[in-house]
Amino acid sequence: MFCPKCGKSDQVPESYCRQCGFYLPNLSTLVNCEIPPEEHLKANTVLSSMTITACFILAILLYAFFGFRSNTHPLIYVTAGLLLGMGSWHIQTLIRTLKLRKQWARRKPLIAAPNSLSVTNTMPLLEQAAFENMVPTSITEHTTKQILSDLPRRTR
Repeated sequence: MFCPKCGKSDQVPESYCRQCGFYLPNLSTLVNCEIPPEEHLKANTVLSSMTITACFILAILLYAFFGFRSNTHPLIYVTAGLLLGMGSWHIQTLIRTLKLRKQWARRKPLIAAPNSLSVTNTMPLLEQAAFENMVPTSITEHTTKQILSDLPRRTR
C-alpha cells in the first residue's frame, strides 16, 4: 500500500505512514451504504406529516390560550403566524414528495425493463496478467526518488 500523502510504499493499512505520519485507512473494508431513494421519500413523507401536524396544533393552541385577549403580547401572534407559515410550507413539500413517489413508482418498471433485455457479450475476455515481468516496488521507488532528485537540476 502507498501513502496517499507522501507516496511511501510498503505501508500497513489501519496504521500511520512511517515517513509522514498520515493515517492510512484500510480501503478494502469500506462499505458503500447507500440508502435507496424509496427510503428517503418515505422518511420525507413521515417527517413532513409530523411537522404539519405539530405546526398547526401549536398554532391553534397559541390562539386558543393566548389569542384575542387584551393583554396578549404581539409576539404570540407572530409566533402563531410563523407556525401556520411553516405548516403551509410543509404541506406543499408533502404534496411534492407524494408526486415524486408516484413518479418513482411509475419509473421503477422502466428501469428494470432494460436489464431483462440483456444482450450477451460477444467480446473476448482480457488475457490473464503476466506477473513474470513485474518490477519490485523497491526498484521503482528508488528510480522515482532518483528522477525527482535530478528534476531541479534539469529545470535550471
